[in-house]
Amino acid sequence: MISVHNEPQPTDLGDVRVANRAVVLRHVRVHAPCSRADIAARTGLNKATVSSLVGELIDSRLVRETGLTENRIGRPATMLVLDGEPYAALGLALAADELVLVAADLAGNRLLTWRRALPVAVSSPTDTVRAVADLARRAATRITGGGRTVLGLTVGVPGLVDATGAVPLAAALGWHDVPLAADLRAALQDPPHTVTVDNDANLAALAEYRHGGHAGVPDLVHLTGGIGVGVGVISAGRVLRGGRGLAGEIGHLSLDPSGPRCTCGRGGCVEALLGLAAVVRRLLPDTADDGPVTDYLPEVDRIRALARGGDPQTLAELAGIGRHLGHTASVLVNLLNPEAVTVGGHFVPLAPWLLPAARTELAARVLAPQAGGARLDASTLGATATALGGAVAALATIESGRLPAR
Repeated sequence: MISVHNEPQPTDLGDVRVANRAVVLRHVRVHAPCSRADIAARTGLNKATVSSLVGELIDSRLVRETGLTENRIGRPATMLVLDGEPYAALGLALAADELVLVAADLAGNRLLTWRRALPVAVSSPTDTVRAVADLARRAATRITGGGRTVLGLTVGVPGLVDATGAVPLAAALGWHDVPLAADLRAALQDPPHTVTVDNDANLAALAEYRHGGHAGVPDLVHLTGGIGVGVGVISAGRVLRGGRGLAGEIGHLSLDPSGPRCTCGRGGCVEALLGLAAVVRRLLPDTADDGPVTDYLPEVDRIRALARGGDPQTLAELAGIGRHLGHTASVLVNLLNPEAVTVGGHFVPLAPWLLPAARTELAARVLAPQAGGARLDASTLGATATALGGAVAALATIESGRLPAR
């Protein structure tokens, strides 16, 4: 079971029932359609407990009976699948130049996918909070207007996030000590649903584990692409956060001290070599003539057009960036030995030209044979990974076995 934060161990019968309910719900999500007998046999719970828990989940509209039966000897069994139709959650990704919002139900079906260009990096935190609250409010209105209950909102930020949902530092946004979760709750006038904040890479990794091309792989790494570069790690099926929740900040690891100067003052940091602003400056030097870039999507489209047209300089530059990407991935593979490394953000549309060189570099630098079994792929979730992960995280209370309020 995925947990955004470490769950306390059950301490009484109520906690045990909640934990068992989570086990049943997860089994249905992963193995549906399945019967009550299947759940009992696969989880070790006795049949009476399973029957009682399934009854609660059906009453809460989290699970439903399909009427299908198994092809088996003896009495046919009623099959179960996820329901969750009355509920939805919101995830919102905050980047230097855009907001991306996804609304999803318990089964991961996307109900809304919105993108709004917004120059967050040159906006004040106050203005950004106002824009985020406005987008979230509109989405909640749309969802509730369709008869669903919004269970939560999780916002992903490219920076450090503490346990209160405050952002001590988001260098890509120019933020220091922003109480984002508290400000959002105030801007939304203390909504009936939860409002939380997490690191964008953690949420993207969560989405990859649940709904990506390597869904269910218990040890994977997601490398974000944007103005900043971060890492989300799934280890043994759980988000790896570190002692204070600040793990994954790889952007200012120096790969080449003689390389281009980073905003942190050092040379050859991952961000200075692979960050979106660095890639655009390197491949489209003329953009500097037009002033600060406030929406990078058209610039990435320009790079793709040049690459598709076979421009030699563009192809050579992309291959060089791909080698840096492979070098970065090799550090992660040597350290963590994941089964898969996915890359997101601007790495996805540029993947056809980045990944061949990246995979070659990864294989050359990893100590274990065959790169320790790790695969390096572009995310199938594209620009929505963090926002989708936010929706998944916002459903964590239900995933952990707590029934929604009626």
